[in-house]
Amino acid sequence: MDVLNRRPLKARSWPVMQRAARWLSRQNITPNQISLASIVFAALAALCLVRLSTAEAVAVWPLSLMAVFFILCRALCNMFDGMVAVEGGKKTASGELFNDIPDRIADPLIIVSAGYAATVASWAPELGWCAGLLAVMTAYVRTLARSIGAPPDFRGPMSKVPRMALIAIAVLLTPLESLFWQRGTLLFLALLIIAAGCVVTIWNRAYFAYRYLEGKTGV
Repeated sequence: MDVLNRRPLKARSWPVMQRAARWLSRQNITPNQISLASIVFAALAALCLVRLSTAEAVAVWPLSLMAVFFILCRALCNMFDGMVAVEGGKKTASGELFNDIPDRIADPLIIVSAGYAATVASWAPELGWCAGLLAVMTAYVRTLARSIGAPPDFRGPMSKVPRMALIAIAVLLTPLESLFWQRGTLLFLALLIIAAGCVVTIWNRAYFAYRYLEGKTGV
């Protein structure tokens, strides 16, 4: 993993995270395996979300909590793979591939599945697919810009961390929706925000790269 291409995360400096990373570094676990595990957790979260669309009321709470738990586990994998690679001294030549490709799989798995769980509108699945593709596009623009000479750019407003936080909050509050709205309303709104935010993020990253590569001032 390229240290200069790491997403800035305050959580890396938390003592509990550093202790956990040191423990993982001492185990027979590679950063690449941690990266691949993020796909497994994303798939489990996706299964919970899809099941949520037709679940009986009694199953909504456990499914929601499990989905949030798996989303959190995926996020921890995203953090620990880099910490084990860099701070743990287990960096590999192929680390960039394993750092990036699993994210391009895990993001759409969760976001698209949220579209199928947002049953408040008939076109919610299409919205989920749109948001998922736009999420991948934000990373594509960042990676493309970096490959042609621009610096790494993780600016938002809808980068990976805010996307997953928004989905997790919407899922966590889903069991309470029946008190106010139809089930799936919050997930539907979250997907609308993600889709719109990703469009702005794509523009911001592309425009920053353009100005940098053209030698413009004030980038």
